Amino acid sequence: MASATNQTFPPLELVTKPTLPTKPTAFYLNRQEQTLRAWACLENGPIRPIRINKRLAWKVSDIRALLTGGAE
Repeated sequence: MASATNQTFPPLELVTKPTLPTKPTAFYLNRQEQTLRAWACLENGPIRPIRINKRLAWKVSDIRALLTGGAE
């Protein structure tokens, strides 16, 4: 039986990268990864990802804005 790995992420205030992959974004937004993938696929979520080589990258500025109530 495979054991789940407990990943820890730094506080969002300390993140200096311009974008994040789906897993840490889901952690910061307290959502399942699949929810973010659905937002990307259906283009109906509060934030939209950047697609880089068939992968999703989420702007840290958009994540911060959403968490502070500044997203659309």
